[in-house]
Formats: sequence, structure tokens, C-alpha cells
Amino acid sequence: MKIAVLGYGTVGRGVVTIVEGRARGVEVEKILDLPKNCTQPRMTPNYDEIVDDPSIEVVVECMGGLEPAHTFICRALRAHKSVVTSNKAVVAEFFDEFAALALENGVGLFIEASVGGGIPWIASIEKARRIDEISSFSGIMNGTTNYIIDSMAKEGLDFDIALGKAQELGYAERDPSADIDGVDVRNKTIISASVAFDVACTKDLPVTGIRTLTKRDMLMFENKGLQVKLFGRGVQRDGSYAVAVEPVAVPRESMEAAVPSNFNLVSLEGATVGPLKFYGQGAGSLPTGNAMVQDVLDAAAGRVPCYDFTRGLAYDPSLLTSNYVFRTTVGAPRDAEWYASGAWMLKHLTAVEARETFSKVLEKDPAAFMAAIAKEA
Repeated sequence: MKIAVLGYGTVGRGVVTIVEGRARGVEVEKILDLPKNCTQPRMTPNYDEIVDDPSIEVVVECMGGLEPAHTFICRALRAHKSVVTSNKAVVAEFFDEFAALALENGVGLFIEASVGGGIPWIASIEKARRIDEISSFSGIMNGTTNYIIDSMAKEGLDFDIALGKAQELGYAERDPSADIDGVDVRNKTIISASVAFDVACTKDLPVTGIRTLTKRDMLMFENKGLQVKLFGRGVQRDGSYAVAVEPVAVPRESMEAAVPSNFNLVSLEGATVGPLKFYGQGAGSLPTGNAMVQDVLDAAAGRVPCYDFTRGLAYDPSLLTSNYVFRTTVGAPRDAEWYASGAWMLKHLTAVEARETFSKVLEKDPAAFMAAIAKEA
């Protein structure tokens, strides 16, 4: 089977390396890249050479961003070519459109690498759903923020120093906003909820990152037997669902608290299977490339994923409630209880209510921090 790879950066190179070394029966026919980078005969800057080539059965999109990735994916699906992508931003934004086009044209949309890198997260959700309704999912979906938090906890580093180390190691971009402000986890949460709950997940969900996390916050929660992690999470029940991205303070003895460096750990829960946890490298050239080549091999074997968003679940924020701690210099939010020096707790808030409260606090104190307290804490 012949494939084309769009983009020859970190992930694209990983895909080509794994295909050529380990994927029998798969051939990289074309690689799309900028004209100045086209140094091999199979490389081209012209997408028409790929989408109009009937010998190419699968297009592997490794470009990132919304455009031209969105246009290229749609054109490939309409040309009756299956698509494999690691691009969480474009999948989160256009998942329902891509799924409909794939179904209409009798081809596959493969998105394993868009969440969790090398962790078989999407495949595991799909497998669990053959028997169980997934009642919830949650976990650490971003290696950059976990590396920062882990460095602050273990080495006592300030946030900016830990972020700088992450950038030096290539875990964080020069502009780290997508990671530290929760945008990356937002996209992965939308995709996870769409697959787990069979719903075109809302894009208007509460999102809070870790930009204002300090060593003082870490110590405050440590003194309570807790460890802060950045979570994406979702719940469904009785025909409704809720999702959120936010820092969560988990028990220090939990598996999530122990996740080191840039690793991920995500969990799901089903009626008969109970809780399942998946741990591994959440990003990187070869782990992500591995997930993409697994999808390529599934396409070669004739597997066609089917994503059905017709259940019509309602978005109900009341399904996802927690106690929230607010650390701020402007005093206690209304109806809050004292939690620690300079910090107060509001109980039984939905994630939406917590985010609204935090936004008001940030207007007066831009350095404030908020975290949900895990139910088991």
C-alpha cells in the first residue's frame, strides 16, 4: 500500500522512519513539504500530485494547525483516500465534518495519535465501548505541563525556571501558551469526549491552565497530602455530558500524582470493566509516529473506524462538580471557607461556575491560582 506524508518535521520524520524500518507492505510514495525542503525525488510542494494520484491510498497528515490541514484532509477524504492524523487542533475543530466525509466516501478517519502520543487511548476507548458505556474519563494529557509540575515538585524550581528547562529539552515551544494555558488539553478533551460519548463535543468548555502556579501553591497542597496536576476530564450520565480542563489536586499516593517528567496517564471507567488506566509517552517523534503507523496498518488491513455523533447528548455542566481552592491576594470569594494562608475553598461548584468565579478573581489579581480537589481526596 502506498501512502503520502504531509509535513516532514518531527512527527513526519518519525512516521517515515518507522514505515521504512518496520512496516512491511507499506511504501512512502510522496512527502509534502515546502519547496526549499524538497531534497528527495519523492518530495513535492504540490498537494495536487498527492490527492490526484490514484495509487496513494492513505494520506498521513503531520502538519499541525488548522489550515491548510483542514482543506487537505477534506480533499483527501473526498478523493476516497483514508486519512491518518496526529493534529489534535484540526480534529477537535472539525471532527464531525471529517467523520461525515469519511462515511460518505467509504474511507477511514484515523486519529489515534491526536491524543496521548504513543498511548493507545482512542483504540482503548473504542474497544471498551463495544461492551460498556463510558461513564467518565480523566487524566494527564500534556507532557509539557506535567514536566513543569514534576520539576517544581521534585527540584523546588520556580515555574519560569521549570518552563525554561522544558523549552531547552524541546518539550515546550518558544511560545508555550497552548500548553500552559490548557489549549492543547482542551483539544484532546474534545476528541476524547467525542469518541467516548458519541457526541460532537461542545467547544465552549471551561479551560484553566497552570500559568500562575507557584512553589507556594505546590507546598500548600503538599501540606494537605495533595499534588496538583493539569487534567482533562469528562462525565456522561442520563443522556447528558460535561467536560472541563483544569488543575486538579489529587492525593499524593495516587498514580496520577506519581506520573514523572513528560509522561501522560489517562483513565476511563465503564460499567463492567471498571476503571482502566493508560500510561506512556504522550508526545515525541517515535511514540507519535508509532501510533500513526499503527493506524496506517489498520487502514491496510481494511479497518474503517466509524464515529457516530447522532446520540444527541445534552451538555449539562451540573454533572461535573468539585470543591475548588482559590489562592489570591484580594481576599475570599463570596461564600468561601478558609483553606490555608491566602487561599479559600468554594464547595460544590460546577467547572463552569468555578471558571467564571476564577475569571472575576483574575480581573483583580492576575497572579491568582485555582485548582479543583479530586473527589477521592
